[in-house]
Amino acid sequence: MMSHVSEMWCYHWKWKLQHCLCLFTTYIICMQQAAHGCYDCRTVLTDSSGIFTSPCFPSDYPNSQACKWIIRAPHGFIIQLTFIDFDIEEAPGCIYDSLTLDNGESPMNLCGITAKGLSYNSTGNEMIVSFKSDFSIQKKGFNASYVRIAVSLRNQKVIIPQVPDIDAVSVAETVSVPELRQFTLCFEATKGNSDDNDDWKVFSYTDALLTELLSFGKTTKGHFLSISGTQCILKNALPRNAEFFTGTFQQLCVVWDSFSGTIGIYAKSTYHVVSCPEIFDKVIPGEGRLVLGSNSNEVSSLNGDIYNFRLWNFTMNAQTLANLSCDVKGNIVDWENEFWSIPTSALKAENNLSCGSYLIPSSSIEPTSCANLGSLCQGGLFYRISIIVSSSNPNSVSKVHDVVAEWLNRTFQNWNYTVYVVNISIHPASIREGARQKRSIKSFSALALLVYNATNNINLEEEDIRQKLISNNRTMEEGYQLHTVDVDPVEKCLAEENPPNYFWPDTRPTVTNITFCHGSSVQTASRTCYLGLQNYTSYWGQPDLRNCTENAADIANQLLNLTGEGQQLTSDKVNDVVQKLKKIVNDEEIDESLGSTVVTIFSNILTSSDSVLAASSSEALKTIDALALKIHFAGPSMTISTRNLALGVSSINSTSFKGGSFSVSPQNNASDFQIDFDKDQTSAFASVVLPPSLLKNLSQDEFEVISRAQFTFFNKNGLFQDAENPANLTSFVVACSIGNLTIQDLQDYVKVTIKHTKIQEDPKPTCVFWDMNKNGGNGGWNPAGCQVDAESNENETVCLCNHLTHFGVLMDLQRTVTQIDPQNTKVLTFITYIGCGISAIFSAATLLTYIAFEKLRRDYPSKILMNLSTALLFLNLIFLLDGWIASFDIDGLCIAVAALLHFFLLATFTWMGLEAVHMYIALVKVFNTYIRRYILKFCIVGWGLPALVIAIVLASANTNASHVYGKELYGRSANGQGGDDFCWIKNEVVFYVTCAGYFGIMFLMNVAMFIVVMVQICGRNGKRTNRSLKEEILRNLRSVVSLTFLLGMTWGFAFFAWGPLTLPFLYLFSIFNSLQGLFIFVFHCAMKENVQKQWRRHLCCGRFRLADNSDWSKTATNIIKKSSDNLGKSLSSSSIGSNSTYLTSKSKSTTNTYCKRNSHTENVFLDKPSSKFAQEDGEQTSIIPVHQVIDKVKGYCNPHSDNFYKNIIMSDTFSRSTKF
Repeated sequence: MMSHVSEMWCYHWKWKLQHCLCLFTTYIICMQQAAHGCYDCRTVLTDSSGIFTSPCFPSDYPNSQACKWIIRAPHGFIIQLTFIDFDIEEAPGCIYDSLTLDNGESPMNLCGITAKGLSYNSTGNEMIVSFKSDFSIQKKGFNASYVRIAVSLRNQKVIIPQVPDIDAVSVAETVSVPELRQFTLCFEATKGNSDDNDDWKVFSYTDALLTELLSFGKTTKGHFLSISGTQCILKNALPRNAEFFTGTFQQLCVVWDSFSGTIGIYAKSTYHVVSCPEIFDKVIPGEGRLVLGSNSNEVSSLNGDIYNFRLWNFTMNAQTLANLSCDVKGNIVDWENEFWSIPTSALKAENNLSCGSYLIPSSSIEPTSCANLGSLCQGGLFYRISIIVSSSNPNSVSKVHDVVAEWLNRTFQNWNYTVYVVNISIHPASIREGARQKRSIKSFSALALLVYNATNNINLEEEDIRQKLISNNRTMEEGYQLHTVDVDPVEKCLAEENPPNYFWPDTRPTVTNITFCHGSSVQTASRTCYLGLQNYTSYWGQPDLRNCTENAADIANQLLNLTGEGQQLTSDKVNDVVQKLKKIVNDEEIDESLGSTVVTIFSNILTSSDSVLAASSSEALKTIDALALKIHFAGPSMTISTRNLALGVSSINSTSFKGGSFSVSPQNNASDFQIDFDKDQTSAFASVVLPPSLLKNLSQDEFEVISRAQFTFFNKNGLFQDAENPANLTSFVVACSIGNLTIQDLQDYVKVTIKHTKIQEDPKPTCVFWDMNKNGGNGGWNPAGCQVDAESNENETVCLCNHLTHFGVLMDLQRTVTQIDPQNTKVLTFITYIGCGISAIFSAATLLTYIAFEKLRRDYPSKILMNLSTALLFLNLIFLLDGWIASFDIDGLCIAVAALLHFFLLATFTWMGLEAVHMYIALVKVFNTYIRRYILKFCIVGWGLPALVIAIVLASANTNASHVYGKELYGRSANGQGGDDFCWIKNEVVFYVTCAGYFGIMFLMNVAMFIVVMVQICGRNGKRTNRSLKEEILRNLRSVVSLTFLLGMTWGFAFFAWGPLTLPFLYLFSIFNSLQGLFIFVFHCAMKENVQKQWRRHLCCGRFRLADNSDWSKTATNIIKKSSDNLGKSLSSSSIGSNSTYLTSKSKSTTNTYCKRNSHTENVFLDKPSSKFAQEDGEQTSIIPVHQVIDKVKGYCNPHSDNFYKNIIMSDTFSRSTKF
């Protein structure tokens, strides 16, 4: 019984013990689950602000906890952590329970209650908070809040101060703003929706005296840009009645260029150009103060916010502005802390700023987008990332999306390459191993798009991206592992033609390609290569052809850019521009802004040459007249002033008209003109005074339609080209008209006063008007109805006309207007070109003869003649090619040809002068003359002096050679027909100094040498009494003719072509100078016996061929040969030593020429034996006085021989006059 009871008792307690153990185990498990279920304490916090607590707060935290919170913010932010409540088990060194705070610099351990109410800041954009608890003693824990604080201005906007000088926002004092002649300025701004004020400023730049130099804002007239006191209204670029700035940020870029007088506005992906001639050549002084908002109480500040204010001291075009990214820093002012002085109250951080940081996604862990990145996506390199991730944890697609997005952003953060993940898509996938699939592993395929903006031109390869992802595989949370990785660049949009005649090349995604509209060189069409976010492939968008049918203002702005400063305009381009302007004026409504743009375009066109403007001049004048008639304006008058064209329109009341006046005068310190109505200007360039009786002869219908008077002033006269009247226009041109009426046969004259463009010492003015009906509708000058008033003087002409139109003054001066009839002009042209061609041929023949036969070029005269022939050859060749080269219309080529023609002309003059110098040394200054390296020094002078002159001329042009050399129209007949473009000297001063003056000096020197040489020759010939008078006259005449062409005496005909002798001397000048090369060939090559012998010896055959030894006597001894050689050489040269005359020898070709008829030739040198003869290198020979040489020649040569003086008259007569 006891045993049974005992067994029962044991069994009972055993059952109870098991039951209690089970209950205890269940309790422990439940408590742990409850403790762990209080809070998920391992997470990443990326919100801009938030709160997190210890597990189970405010209850005690469980035992054995290991929590970790990672708080991240974008670059440019720091984390500020504040403990609202804090109670953790306290122990020395926090060895039990503790909180570890890692602020990016040095971790710190916290415990107890001391941290309550304290704040801690991170040093970077990340802070890590770790919490641990041991197995015993629990406390309440902590409650902490965090917030990101912007430390970079990129993550903050500025609230524009409304009261000047109170909490002002200005550029820092350490930033120096330089002097500006052009700039690009970009900023973003908002405006309060409840603010109806239409008079405000966004920013203002002032000098030390608070004088405003630059500002942007809005008035009741519209948005404006004020530069140095000149306010330009941006009518066409920004809306006048509507608000551009709204409650959300709008970007605006302003581009100003003082050299073109234009303002560019880039807003909402559209670029507009506004013409503002008043700001042309303006300068914004430096060292001023730039403030955001208004600088005075008179005008309020924009009631809103501003962001990303950047300033550059250069201009950007539309394409550059379209691709402008946040990474492009302003080189003068940038949106960074060091550039600004901003009070804390004006700063406000936001998460949606366009240039803020995007590497950390928002709380939904979404990647950024190209819409947020702005221009960073435009033109960036896109990569398609395809990965498969797997995990044994069952998670939803949204959870996987968050894990992958967070991992990708963290992976590419702080990489060497600046990349952005702009899109992610997640889809379930499967991983197969052989034929079996692991069902316990869940896999997902992730497709992401990566954009890389290569701002530093560093290449990013696909393999680099792939290795970066693989190396960060273990950092993926939630147990996910990377299974496969594929990286491919997104393909370009392939080239295609759509629509017809519009070809689009290969283009990267997000890039917009621009091409000209079909049939236009001005308007452009565009097409964008888009990026599909479904499959991350590129595709073409529809072509944007709106510009091809663009509004008039946009077309005019494009034409303005096409004709702006530095643009090269051809005749076809000018004609195309004029036709488009004609269409605008005829078809569109013209307001002041559009009219100003059109006038500026015409002003730009007027800078072109007359030949470029000729084809379109008539249409241009008609279009300008139509513009003045159609333009709409407010007020009593309107003026538009540009550099080359000024337009004024004045309202008139036909019933109360009592006359009027219009004048144009220069502005102070400006290149434009000042236009005044009904004011007397003493310094006016032109003025028109209308009589009170102007409207008396009009019909009632004409009288009723009159509402305006139009005045136009032309600073350039390239549009007024009269083919029938070649007289030069010596004044400005001014036009006046009343409405669209033809007013003529006036009772009282219209008084027109026009300044001369040049002072006329002996004026013979003719008052003329431009008759549109002349020359088949092309227009021409007509003097009918106009007369010159007695008040005219050398500075201005006063014209009295009985009608209204374009007025000018023509001046007839001998140097400007040719009186040659068409027949003579044609004949002179033929003579010039044919003569130059013949001269070039025979100059080449002379040069080749002396080059081919070495014996002919041993003496000095032959070498000088070769250099002269070379200069003449190239002078004629370049002259013949000049007109053909000018037809290519290439300015640089034309300048080079003109300079070369100038050089060879001066070289020709110089070598003709050196011929004279050589004759003077040979025949006059015979004794005591010793010059080393004779020909070398002649070459230095002959070629170096002209080169020096050309170099000085080009250097004086100050890098703009087109002011000196260029294309002009030459050879036009008296009726204005014919003529060719010719590349030559344009500057009159250069022409008269370096051509006329240079030749004048050479001509006077050559005349003197000519007289001296002829006196010497005639004096010697006079001693020969055995020659008849006829022979003497013929011989002297041949000498005169020979030396005339050699010394270029015929070029002097240019000095006598004046008055009634113009035509005869022009014929003489053209004939003799164009054929100078031929005459030199005849007299100084073909008629020389030694040249003839060389030709016969080497070029002839049969009985005309001359034997090689025919010059020598077969019985002569070597001594006789040497003596004869030296004698011949002495007759053809006077070699001068330091103290006496001596002979040198280099050639044996002229011995027989002088003495072969004398039977006693072998005894020539027997009277005085010679000691030494000159060697080939120019060493001294026996010294024989010149008078003895001449006496010996007279005694031993036949007195009737022509050889002596014949060779003196020919070119190599005076050979070897000096020794070098």
